[in-house]
Amino acid sequence: MRTQKMNRDWIATARTLSEALPYLQRYAGAIVVIKFGGHAMGDDAAMETFARDIVLMRQVGVNPVLVHGGGPMINAMLKQLHIESHFVDGKRVTDEATMNVVEMVLSGRVNKRIVQAINDQGGRAIGLSGKDSRLITCDQTDPRLGLVGTPSEIDPSLLHTLFDAGIIPVIAPLGAGRHGETFNINGDTAAGAIAAALRADRLLLLTDVDGVRGADGEVMTDLTADQIRQMTDDGVIAGGMIPKTETALAAIEGGVRAVVILDGRAPNCTLLELFTEHGAGSLIRKSFD
Repeated sequence: MRTQKMNRDWIATARTLSEALPYLQRYAGAIVVIKFGGHAMGDDAAMETFARDIVLMRQVGVNPVLVHGGGPMINAMLKQLHIESHFVDGKRVTDEATMNVVEMVLSGRVNKRIVQAINDQGGRAIGLSGKDSRLITCDQTDPRLGLVGTPSEIDPSLLHTLFDAGIIPVIAPLGAGRHGETFNINGDTAAGAIAAALRADRLLLLTDVDGVRGADGEVMTDLTADQIRQMTDDGVIAGGMIPKTETALAAIEGGVRAVVILDGRAPNCTLLELFTEHGAGSLIRKSFD
């Protein structure tokens, strides 16, 4: 026998689906690049929920592209193999031994875990790195940091082929050098460069914080590029948020319509951002026009 509570829950669900219709129509055919990392990657239940959301996005006509990190897994493997890390100005030096571990972990364990999670939910995902099909060509970022690269050229033609086939690309942030090197790329940087090359409608940077906070400590839901620059100059944006907002600004300048910094630990955060009126996290765009 149906209870009143069950009826209320179903009515609320139906209302939510009905209210989502304009947003489903708005994003049909859109390209959305998602940088996935943080605590959600290490939790099986969170991974399952995230994968289901990505499959739903593809089912309603969105073209999602996932770019993932894997820092904690890399650190664990380096420790297991007794490979000592060296740092310059707080940044890890990626020597050849470290690079071998980075590629093994990112292109292997981490990438295939995400691909499997999406496929288990009924999607069709394929794992790539930036080295495949000349997707990402890199220049060395700083000789002191070793095999760390900055994207210089992006060839998104393979990604468009995968969109046409209904396949979800899952990309490890590695790139090829001009002389046969393999470079490790910051995941946010790789996601921003790919989003710009695709002229993506949205770049979603999933983090372990709610978004960009203002001087009063409250999350700011709508920001322009100029506001981000001013908040950085004023010291309101500081620490680990600076690289993320710099990625957002570079992506917007490169042609991405808007960037959202949001908490990847929140259940269904990507669906809330795309398909509800209130969204999630901090949306950054060139201007309010």
